[in-house]
Amino acid sequence: MSPTHHLEPDSDLPAELAAPARRALTQAGYTRLEQLTHVSEADIEPLHGIGPRALDQLRRALAARGWAFAGGTDERPQP
Repeated sequence: MSPTHHLEPDSDLPAELAAPARRALTQAGYTRLEQLTHVSEADIEPLHGIGPRALDQLRRALAARGWAFAGGTDERPQP
């Protein structure tokens, strides 16, 4: 059997999300986008594998459904 990328069967995380980010989220218990509406970006940003690109992909996926991270789409202070 050849190695393939297996997604959680009930996961709707973005397909383009890099494997380290996907693993970090699933290990933290987040397999569905809806779960991310209950946490802020600041809550998931410290997870290993979650960087600016992953956050942007997650923001876009949430926005496509009319959702956002808890507390808004971006809680980081603007310069």
